[in-house]
Amino acid sequence: MTKISTIFFLLISFLNHAQFSRNDFGNVLDIKAEAKDTSDTECSFFSDMGAWFAYSLPKEKADNGSFIGPVLMKMDGKWLGNTVSKLQLSEKGKTLDLSQAEVKMTYFPGLIRQELTINGMLIYLDLIFVSKNSALLNTEIVNQSKKTRKLSISWVGKTLLKSKINTTKDFSIEIETASFDPFVIDYPITKKSSIRISGNEFSIELGTVKIPVGKSYSWTQTHSYFPGEKKINSGFYSFKEEMVKNEKRWSEYVNNYFKLTPRLDKSHQNLAVKSIITLMTNWRAAAGDLLHDGVFPSASYSGFYGFWSWDSWKQSVGLSYFNPSLAKDNIQCMFDYQDEYGMIADCIYYDKKENNWRDTKPPLATWAVLNLYKQTKDITFLQEMYPKLVKYHYWWYSNRDCDKNYLCEYGSTDGSLIAAKWESGMDNAVRFDKRQMIQSNEHAWSIDIESVDLNTYLYQEKLDLAEIVQILNDLKTAEELLKSAELLKVQINSTFYDEQNGFYYDRIIKGELVKSEASEGFLPLWANIADATQANRVIEMIAKENKFNTLVPFPTVCADHLLFNPLKGYWRGPVWLDQFYFGIEGMKNYGNATLSTELINKLFINGEGILSDQPIRENYHPTTGKGLNAINFSWSAAHILMLLKN
Repeated sequence: MTKISTIFFLLISFLNHAQFSRNDFGNVLDIKAEAKDTSDTECSFFSDMGAWFAYSLPKEKADNGSFIGPVLMKMDGKWLGNTVSKLQLSEKGKTLDLSQAEVKMTYFPGLIRQELTINGMLIYLDLIFVSKNSALLNTEIVNQSKKTRKLSISWVGKTLLKSKINTTKDFSIEIETASFDPFVIDYPITKKSSIRISGNEFSIELGTVKIPVGKSYSWTQTHSYFPGEKKINSGFYSFKEEMVKNEKRWSEYVNNYFKLTPRLDKSHQNLAVKSIITLMTNWRAAAGDLLHDGVFPSASYSGFYGFWSWDSWKQSVGLSYFNPSLAKDNIQCMFDYQDEYGMIADCIYYDKKENNWRDTKPPLATWAVLNLYKQTKDITFLQEMYPKLVKYHYWWYSNRDCDKNYLCEYGSTDGSLIAAKWESGMDNAVRFDKRQMIQSNEHAWSIDIESVDLNTYLYQEKLDLAEIVQILNDLKTAEELLKSAELLKVQINSTFYDEQNGFYYDRIIKGELVKSEASEGFLPLWANIADATQANRVIEMIAKENKFNTLVPFPTVCADHLLFNPLKGYWRGPVWLDQFYFGIEGMKNYGNATLSTELINKLFINGEGILSDQPIRENYHPTTGKGLNAINFSWSAAHILMLLKN
C-alpha cells in the first residue's frame, strides 16, 4: 500500500468511526417566532418525545426570558399564549429590562437554549422534553460581577386562548381552555412564594436569592400536557440527569444516521440533521383513538393533524435509519385500523369518527416493513406484519380490479371520483381529468383507467413479500409470488409502455393510453420493470430540460405540458420529493449514477432553503425553486435522508 493510499484509508476509517454530538448542530433550523394569533401556527417550532405541545425561540427582544408558546395540539393546533412563563428579575426594587440584554439563542437537536447577558450576570434558559407529557425549563443565573447579587425572582404568564387559570393544592398553575385539556406548570415554590391570578394573566413570585461572586443559582419548572388523560401527574425530574439522557439520546440519533452516511460534507450533515428534527418534531405519542405513536405530515399545518397511510410508509423508511422503534410504531398505527377485508384507511385521527375510509393510499407498506427489517433484523416484527401485509395486498385485487385482468385501478368506497383521486395520492393529476367511475362490487368503485404507478407498486410489493417469506423460510410461497410478479411485469410493459414516445402512461380500461408525461411514467424504472431499451428512452425524456430536467428536477407533470401550473396545481408541476426519489433510484438502477448525482445537486442547491436554516417544504417549484405549500413536511424530510444515504 502506498503512502497516499494509506492516508486515504485512515481518513475513511476515521470518518466511518467519527462520533458526533447533537451540540455540533446548533440552529440548523430557524425556529424563531412570535405568537400574535392563536391559529397562526404556520411556523417552525420544537417538540420531542411525541409530546402534543411545542415551543419556539423568541423573535422579538421584548420576549427575552421566555420561550414562545406552547402550541397545543389535538384535533387542531393553537397557541396557548405567546409567553406563558416569562422570567422577571428585580434588584433593589428595580426590575431588570431583559429586552436590553445581549442575547444568544440556539436550537440544538433536542434542546432550545437562551443565553442572556445583562448587568454582570449570565442567564441560561434551557428547555428539553422528558416524556410524551412533560418538558423541563431550567433557569440558571451565573454571577459574573464583582459583588454578591440579591435578586427577586418572578415568573409571569399570559394566555391568548380564552382560558381559566387555577392554582392546584400544591400551588401549580393549571390552565383550562374549551378545546384542549389542561396545561400545567409546576414551579419550585417555597414558603415565601406567592401567586396572583387576574383573568388570563398570572404571576408567581418565587422569593429572593443571594448569589455570591462567581456562583450560580438554578431552578427547574415542569410544563405538562395530558391530551385525553384524566389523571394529571407530572412526576419529579432531576434536570441534570435528564439533560444527560437527552444529549445521549439525540447524539445516538445523529450517529445512527451518520454511520450509514460517513462521507457527507458539513452542509449535507446539517441537512440530514434538519431532516431528523423535522420528523421528530412531527412525532405524536399514542393518544385518544391513535393506538400507536406516529408522525404528522406537518405539525405546522393543522389540516395535517393525523396519521396518513402513504405518508407513514415513507416516513418509516427515513425513521428506520435513526429511530427504528418509532418507525415500527408509525407502521403499526395504521394497521391498528385494518378492516376485515384488509383495507387500510387513508388517514386516522385522535377521534376515530374522523377517520377517512372513503379511500386508501398506494401500497408501499411492505416496502416500508422490509426496509425497516434491513435496519433492525427484527424477525418478530416481520412475523407479526406479514399476514396483515398479504391481506392488504390481495385487497387491491378484490376491490380495485373491476375487469379482473390483474391490472388494478385507483378507486373509492363511496363511488366518488374525488376520493378515488385521493387514493392515488396525486389528487388533481392531469391523468384524472374527465374520468368516470365504474362499480366493482357493493362497496368498491374504480376510476376507468388502469394506472402504471399503482401496478408498479403492486409488482414491487410482490417482490418484497417474496423476500419476506424467504426470510421466514416459506420458499413455496416465495416462488408463487415471484411467478406472479413476473407475469405482472410483462403486463405492465405491454399495457403501459408506448414505443412511439418511449414513456409509460396510464391506460383507459380496454382503451387508449392517457398520454401526458408525468411522474408515474418513470416509476417502472424504480421497480426494475423496464428493459434496457425502454429505460434508456425514459431517461432520455427525463434528461430534457423542457420535460423533467428543470431547475429543480422531476416536476410531477412535464414542464411543456399545456396544464403545467405549479402555483395552482398541487400535482400539476410541483416537485414532490417522494417522486424525485423514485426517479433518481430508477435512473441509478440502469447505470445513470452521474446524471442522478447532478439532479440531486440541482434539488439541494436550487430548492429554496434546503441547504440553509429554512424549513423543508412539502414541494418545490420546478422552474423557480420556490418552496411550496406546507413547511416542515415529514415525507420530504424522510426522502432527503434516503437520498443522502444512497
